[in-house]
Amino acid sequence: MPLSPGTYLGPYEILAPLGVGGMGEVFRAKDTRLGRDVAVKVLPEAFAKDEDRLRRFELEAKTIAALNHPNILGLHDIGAHDGRPYLVSELLEGETLREKVEAGALPVKSVIEYGQGIAQGLAAAHDKGVVHRDLKPENIFITRDGRVKVLDFGLAKLVRPDESPQTAVTMTSPATMPGMVMGTMGYMSPEQVKGETSDARSDIFSFGVVLYEMLTAKRAFKRDTAAETMTAILREEPPELAETGWHGPQGLQKILGRCLEKRPERRFQSASDLGFAIEALSGSSTGIGSQAHAVVAVKRSWWPWAAGAATLVALTASAWMVGESSRAKPNLKIMRLTYQEGYTSVGRFAKDGDTVVYSAQWANDPIQIYAVRTDYPQSVKVELPSAALLALSAGGDMQIALEPQFHSNFVSGIMAKTRIEGGTPRRLENNVIAADFGPDGNSLATVRRAGGTVVLEYPQGKTAYETSGYLDYVRVGPGGAEVAFVEHPVYDDDRGWVSLVDAAGKHRRLTGEYSGIQGLAWSRGGKEIWFTAGNAGSDMQLFGVDRKGKVRQITAMAQRTRLLDIAGNGRVLFSGEDYREEIAGLDPVTGAERSGLEWFNGSGLSDISPDGKAILLEEWGGVAGPLYEVAYRKLDGTAPVALGPGAGPIFSPDGKTVAAVLLTQPPEIALYPLGPGVSRKLTTGDIINVDGVCWFPEGKRLMLVGAKKGEGLRTFEMDLEGGKPEPLGPPAWQGEAVSRDGKRIAGKKSTGETAVYDTDAKSLQVISGINPDEEIRGWTADGRGFLIGWGTVDEAKIFRMEFATGKRTLVREVKLTRKAGSVSRVQLRATEDGKAYVYRVRRDAGTLYVADGLE
Repeated sequence: MPLSPGTYLGPYEILAPLGVGGMGEVFRAKDTRLGRDVAVKVLPEAFAKDEDRLRRFELEAKTIAALNHPNILGLHDIGAHDGRPYLVSELLEGETLREKVEAGALPVKSVIEYGQGIAQGLAAAHDKGVVHRDLKPENIFITRDGRVKVLDFGLAKLVRPDESPQTAVTMTSPATMPGMVMGTMGYMSPEQVKGETSDARSDIFSFGVVLYEMLTAKRAFKRDTAAETMTAILREEPPELAETGWHGPQGLQKILGRCLEKRPERRFQSASDLGFAIEALSGSSTGIGSQAHAVVAVKRSWWPWAAGAATLVALTASAWMVGESSRAKPNLKIMRLTYQEGYTSVGRFAKDGDTVVYSAQWANDPIQIYAVRTDYPQSVKVELPSAALLALSAGGDMQIALEPQFHSNFVSGIMAKTRIEGGTPRRLENNVIAADFGPDGNSLATVRRAGGTVVLEYPQGKTAYETSGYLDYVRVGPGGAEVAFVEHPVYDDDRGWVSLVDAAGKHRRLTGEYSGIQGLAWSRGGKEIWFTAGNAGSDMQLFGVDRKGKVRQITAMAQRTRLLDIAGNGRVLFSGEDYREEIAGLDPVTGAERSGLEWFNGSGLSDISPDGKAILLEEWGGVAGPLYEVAYRKLDGTAPVALGPGAGPIFSPDGKTVAAVLLTQPPEIALYPLGPGVSRKLTTGDIINVDGVCWFPEGKRLMLVGAKKGEGLRTFEMDLEGGKPEPLGPPAWQGEAVSRDGKRIAGKKSTGETAVYDTDAKSLQVISGINPDEEIRGWTADGRGFLIGWGTVDEAKIFRMEFATGKRTLVREVKLTRKAGSVSRVQLRATEDGKAYVYRVRRDAGTLYVADGLE
């Protein structure tokens, strides 16, 4: 008897019937353990003891479970109730493709989107050796948010590599052999109609029939009788699209024709190839973002930036052959792989050396993972949520960063494992910056942030090295006993060097310090570690260093280049990049909105003056030296004034002096007067790393966040008249802003919680309602709350928040409409009244290239 609402099948409560199919009844149910609605498919009672049907049901469940992909119906569970087996899958909300085409032909854009999803789902199934054999509009579901799901692999054929076509067992019956016709009339391939052996190319023919129906709302081979329909499939061609009144891209007609070839060898030979062809029609890979402007109506001409990016393509490709020290072979070849506008993150060669998997943020899209072939440079998105690539094994396993967070020089996130063909990622670890597989494809090196330190683990779970700065570009050596990485002494600053740690935990620094270093990989053969780095005034060059620390320059380049990977055959993957800062704001005196407030191509926005009339820049491009350069600039558009070396500059409360960090060893604090006076330096005692500095309100003391050797970051107090810095507050707390009376300091605990330290009571009070990714920009004038800064890669806001009530008032907001290449959070500075503000956008336009012939 049918299951009634309220019946329990294990933990699943039946809610309502959804439908009946040849393989069973389907019900809507509630998963009482996880509190979610699911679909439950139960074998009909009349067939519960039919061994053949039971076997088909079990095989269907195993097949769906093996096909873990976003475009295939996901299986959650399988069980039995009163002798009746059931399977539990995701509950889909939407409609079948049949319901859509019955309403008429679909728009070309929808056809391309749905076609991509179907092809990607089939490709994932075919990679597992599964052929659907019953693809039709009824078995394709479109969810309410436009996602495609391929359903019902009940007729699928599981082909194992060790089976011949004559002995392959079908999912329908153990006795099904060549000569039996399986499938749905009108959607079968010619070989299915003839009862011959069919493979993945049969699904491609059926896809062509479905594609024709989406475009025309007509069935390609439907005739009055089954015999006539079968004859049409074997001998006739459907009417040309133009004959049906359809007008669209000719590329679709070509794809359709190739899918519907009568002979399998003349069709697309894989669903992946079919997906590539459809992707090429989408236009998603060649679109150019619209011009950028902010909601606050700051105007800027963006064409010089675009022209610079175009020039980069030519300069970077030729620059690899510049310089006497280059040891490139005469037959050096460089191939361009990407043509979109945006930021490239991490890239890896697949085992074949011809496929590249990478993550990028193209145009206005979120960061995604893509695959591209060197012999056909058309990128295809891997069906995953927004994620950044971390690592790729030779076997096709991927470690990715979910919920990716952009920092100044890297992307971090929740590390998860998945496959190169896509699928549901399995979450493993939080706050991961970098990862790499060992040569066995199973062991894993990871870099993650843990409180105030960054930890390298290899193998995962065993600490090999840690630092108060950060590490990235971690790569396991060919033998699996060594791990190379780039080490940065200051968090979120890309100055640093190449380091190596062995299996015994012995750490060695292999190179001197570079003012910018990003990109690292082991050379072919593993005798050297190649890396890209540069010092002030020069763009990144390609170097190699051996285990003894001997460095050689491999190439000189005219533009910034970042090494991503080296394949086993010696191919080099790199990103040619145009990197720049863009700063704009509002002059409170004239009310004029000004752009172009940056100085050279590395202008970091550090502070806005108390009266809102000027800003401080931390410049690391152009004329800046290895210690960077501090620049003072008024918002009236006058030229910037260089004050001297330093990083993280900040105005004194009266706006007359600037304090900045000197990135020397040991670090120092520089004080620059903005009027008459002499600049001076303050020593920091035994502190080896200073991460930031802030003024006390009377202007006679500084608060700084730093670390002593072997310790994590903490807060210190420093008198301007001399004396070494003294600890301030508890160790696991970092101060960010001092109140106007100097008695309270707002900061963050290592847990991310905001907490206020009372200097009189020596107590710490946690303040609720502030997220870990929000920054304390200052105290309100009345001392009742904070100015809170928050930003993403495309917007930024400043709020005023009251302690007592938690009430927030928006002070200023900026939103970008052009997001391409925005690689870190938009920085926004504003006065408390919001009448003066300035914001910074950091853009990194990357293009992927592959080079053959470098040694």
